[in-house]
Amino acid sequence: MVKKDKGFRMLSMYDRLVDGQVLFKSEEADRFEVNEKSIQRDIEEIREYLDEQAVQTGGRRQLIYDHRQHGYRIGQSECGMLSNEEVLAVTKILLDSRAFPRKEMMSILDRLLSCCVPQENQKLAGELIANEKHHYIELRHKKSFLKNMWEIGIAIQNKRYIEIAYERGSDYKVVNRKVQPLAIMFSEYYFYLAAHIENIDRETEFENANDKFPTIYRIDRIQKLEMLKEQFKIPYRNRFEEGEYRKRIQFMQGGRMQRTKFWYHGINAEAVLDRLPTAQILKEEDGKFLIVAETFGKGIDMWLRSQGDRIEIVQN
Repeated sequence: MVKKDKGFRMLSMYDRLVDGQVLFKSEEADRFEVNEKSIQRDIEEIREYLDEQAVQTGGRRQLIYDHRQHGYRIGQSECGMLSNEEVLAVTKILLDSRAFPRKEMMSILDRLLSCCVPQENQKLAGELIANEKHHYIELRHKKSFLKNMWEIGIAIQNKRYIEIAYERGSDYKVVNRKVQPLAIMFSEYYFYLAAHIENIDRETEFENANDKFPTIYRIDRIQKLEMLKEQFKIPYRNRFEEGEYRKRIQFMQGGRMQRTKFWYHGINAEAVLDRLPTAQILKEEDGKFLIVAETFGKGIDMWLRSQGDRIEIVQN
């Protein structure tokens, strides 16, 4: 038995709660040689403290009574939790994205379950994705790029130039570029940087020297990155709107704006409209749809070819 004053008693109880232990009133009363009413008052004071911290600092911890264990423990408030349905959806999306090397993906998933799922649901949530975790296949590059991506995000926010050593996918040659970073985007397994290049011969390097739209870089192919002190300025009217750009680009293949018109032979054009957010159905006849879409670059050609005889191009 430990007989100490109230201050020691409450600190002892708080420390054990923070460590994840469950406290039982009868056991605490025996431990400190007080009655259960004293322990109940201590518990209420700890609860009030955690609630006040939540208001002041945005913390999510709260003291809860666990009916299954018939004791008190620290949990996270419901506002900080994901529902069972939400966590299942998010973890499935992450796994299907295959965006990260295996070690990083498993770490992200484990912490997502640990921090965002109520304790009583963590076992079930883990079991629902266990098979996919076991059979997870990482991408061939197997590179960790999160640090570079965060640095890019800071550079975008502060409008600072970055210098990168970039491995081109066409010939695997490493080239050095000074760029204005504009946006980070994700598509088809990879994260990308959209940026304007500085100090480059556009006539020799670009298919279209007058192309004013950003160049697209796969972030995992950035071998070195340095954020410079030099800043760039973009007038608000000329700001890059990644949401609008994202609607019009396929497979992250940049290039000039083009308008494509085609017949889609199918029962339902919903998949086409979802794939091409700018697409519009001009008319429907005989079980086929005449569709027009605005897109950047040649990515649209890749998608159209993948559809086989369901697509019939209309020459403008």
